[in-house]
Amino acid sequence: MGTDQKLNRTMTLIPAISTVMGTVIGAGVFYKASSVADATGSTSMSLFVWLVGGLISLAAGLTGAELAAALPQTGGMLVYIERAYGKLASYLLGWAQIIIYFPASIAAKGIIFGTQVANLLHWGYGAIIPSGIVALVSIAGINMLGSKIAGQFQAITLFFKLIPLALIIIFGLFQSGGVDVTLFPVAPGHEVSGWASAMGAGLIATMYAYDGWIHVGNIAGEMKNPTRDLPRAIAGGLMGIMVIYLLVNYAFLHALPFSAVQGNANTAMDAAQQIFGGFGGKLITIGILISIYGTLNGYTMTGMRLPYAMALENSLPFSKYLVKLNRFKIPYIAGIFELVLAVALMFVGGFDTLTDMLIFVIWLFYTLVFVAVIKLRHTEPELKRPYRVPLYPVVPIVAIVGGLFIIVMTLLTEWQLALIGVGATLAGLPLYFVMKYRKN
Repeated sequence: MGTDQKLNRTMTLIPAISTVMGTVIGAGVFYKASSVADATGSTSMSLFVWLVGGLISLAAGLTGAELAAALPQTGGMLVYIERAYGKLASYLLGWAQIIIYFPASIAAKGIIFGTQVANLLHWGYGAIIPSGIVALVSIAGINMLGSKIAGQFQAITLFFKLIPLALIIIFGLFQSGGVDVTLFPVAPGHEVSGWASAMGAGLIATMYAYDGWIHVGNIAGEMKNPTRDLPRAIAGGLMGIMVIYLLVNYAFLHALPFSAVQGNANTAMDAAQQIFGGFGGKLITIGILISIYGTLNGYTMTGMRLPYAMALENSLPFSKYLVKLNRFKIPYIAGIFELVLAVALMFVGGFDTLTDMLIFVIWLFYTLVFVAVIKLRHTEPELKRPYRVPLYPVVPIVAIVGGLFIIVMTLLTEWQLALIGVGATLAGLPLYFVMKYRKN
């Protein structure tokens, strides 16, 4: 962690907010609307879940920001977990991100990219996986050419994320729609158990769309004033995202009947065609595809560096290979490893299956981070905390309760998926002790 002293602290507030919004906004906002509608069963409940998901994410961001400001080191969540729970917990987080989080994220985005390409070009179901694999391989190839090119590509695609969102919001709100869209009452007629189940399934879906906010902690070591600007970036970025998500989904429900949104993976494309007509809808869809492609680039760029970082500490099998760099100073073997895992996951799970599993696993660790804020207040009261989470301990408790609700509801509604995620994470346990023994 001492390498932070070599980083240039040049990032200010606006670029940090852009990083939060650019990291979070991706495929989820376009392709989770159908899952949320299917789970909740009503327009009111759908919008309410998007709102609650944003508020939980905001509480989570404000809570995690205390540790990000107190421990402004590159590494983010790995640093917080190790500080509060020790090296083993941090290792399991790194392992889970390498084996599940990043490859599943990349695979899910590849599937949805392939789905939209196949629908746009009328290629049929059989073209989805091949189209997705082409996207994954091409993005990996771009990243192999160096971080400068990958970074420039990321900046270009960020612009294309905002165009379809802005156009759908602006013009979608003028559609008459086939349903009345109101935020309240929430899920009228639902029994308590049915309401909780709908809420849980809907929140799991929205959490994928909101995911990514914590990764801004990874660049804390490069911020000019992280103790002041990092919390503002997380809070400002997430509030902006929540407003955008509510407006986009409101526009979807204005453009299409609710039944046409439920379980329809092509909601974004159908809404775009309804709003802009056939040709205009295709142009918007191409903009959405560029947005997904850019998000793929961001996760590929970050994902390949994690096994490399752990291999530098000789913490993984075949570490001597995973640390190898190509002539552009890119960990190419680590990148190929993550690519192979992602392609394999494309064949074993669909978009919702992969995203639900990765959200369950990562929220286990997110919740540990929220608990760590309270834990370190007691065990390390002398730790310098330039930023303290507001309304302590209410905001951390909201984040913890939200995290536990997501975890428990996944266990109740998708227990097989949850067990696979837990099993894959715990597979890192024997590996940790084996690698520790080899080092000693």
